[in-house]
Amino acid sequence: MSIFGPRHLLEPVRGLASTRDAFVHAPPIDPHRWLCLAVVVAAQFMFVVDAFIVNVAIPSIRRDLGMSEAGIESVIAIYQVAFATLVIAGGRLGDLRGRRTMFVLGLLGFTAASIWCGLAGSGAELIAARLAQGAAAALMSPQVLATIHTLFPDDARTPAFAVFGIALGLGGAVGVMLGGWLVALNLFGSGWRMIFFVNGPVGLAIAAAAWRLLPAMPGRPDQRMDLPGAGLLFLGLLGLIAPILCGRDLHWAWWLWLVEADGIATLALFLVWERRVQRMAGQPLIDPALLSDRGFSRGLLAALCFFGANMSFYLVLTLFLQNGLSLSPLQSGRTVLPVALAFVFGSRAGGDIVRGCLIQIAGLAAIGATIAAWPSGGANALLPALAVFGYGQGRVMAPLFGTVLANVRHAHAGAGSGMLTTTQQTTNAAGVALVGLVYFTVSEADSARSAILAALGVLSVLVLCTALSLRWMRRPA
Repeated sequence: MSIFGPRHLLEPVRGLASTRDAFVHAPPIDPHRWLCLAVVVAAQFMFVVDAFIVNVAIPSIRRDLGMSEAGIESVIAIYQVAFATLVIAGGRLGDLRGRRTMFVLGLLGFTAASIWCGLAGSGAELIAARLAQGAAAALMSPQVLATIHTLFPDDARTPAFAVFGIALGLGGAVGVMLGGWLVALNLFGSGWRMIFFVNGPVGLAIAAAAWRLLPAMPGRPDQRMDLPGAGLLFLGLLGLIAPILCGRDLHWAWWLWLVEADGIATLALFLVWERRVQRMAGQPLIDPALLSDRGFSRGLLAALCFFGANMSFYLVLTLFLQNGLSLSPLQSGRTVLPVALAFVFGSRAGGDIVRGCLIQIAGLAAIGATIAAWPSGGANALLPALAVFGYGQGRVMAPLFGTVLANVRHAHAGAGSGMLTTTQQTTNAAGVALVGLVYFTVSEADSARSAILAALGVLSVLVLCTALSLRWMRRPA
């Protein structure tokens, strides 16, 4: 249930040094490198926790700020959109200005944006603060990958990334559980705001440790930023997702379809621009040549479907637990615990990735059957089915990135990883918009029980499409 899959972390994001460069330019082994690993893993863990911690507090935020359905979906989705569109540029800035400097700046920005989230007095202000949070995370996160890649040029790299992957795998569950506990604690009457305020002291402590422990890793000023490309990608993705988020609140006004069309056109223009940058011997954000690789394109489709069902599952589950079963935020957080534990076991189990998709579908079907057949069973009745889902999700997410990137040429590994990361984050946001739309529409027309059943149906279709795309990817191009 992490935002990043462990195998994916073995490859750098586009804009970071290639594997060959990392070995050639690697500094001597740092005696404090395991402490450095703890520092950067802690920062990335905080980022993942914040992606999920909002889910359990959404009903409380909505009541306090009087937000619409589109507003609360935007609180989750805008974080992903900002990160997705700027993460590649963040990696490039690390190359230009130095990774330690950009890591600390990104972490301080993330901490400041978290405090802003906690102080937000309106829904619009909270959405703006979440946008700033995602943008700061995009500056910080690529430096984490590059730092680990550089500090561990030997056989210790595999266990280092294993530690990183396990920490991220638990980040989602910890976010949901911690969010429920902090909202229930209501320290100083802060309510949901404490889920953001807690990042203040934690972020400052990590930043101080990072500045003291991390090696300087100076930048490479000979490289340049593709700022127009980053801007086009952001505007295109925002135009693509925003109409889905706001459609119900705006009664599907005709001009929303113009915004949608403009988003698609902007993304097409982005691809044209990237090809132009490449022809001029520049450094595009993505490598357009990769899109002609059929195996990789099919892998991107699989990732699109899988992550479309990833974060949206936790959104609709939280809404149903709190609105449909009248659970408290703390009780909702506890309910997710079996998913987290089963995810860890699933991620270590290995095996056929398509079979993992089928286990996920079985888990979703079991959740739906339990709700339909035993509406008075409560959250405890859902625990076995949730564990099945979590186990299947771990079986898929752990090897997914490695599977998609397996046949990409080594020279394109960084570009492929960057495109995959952007696809992942974008579809996290798009899934929240789409599945949230289904949930709220059915809930308004019927009940929370019917809404969760409809959402589970959509999620099952997305996971099935993931399995079919993976099978398609295996066929010879």
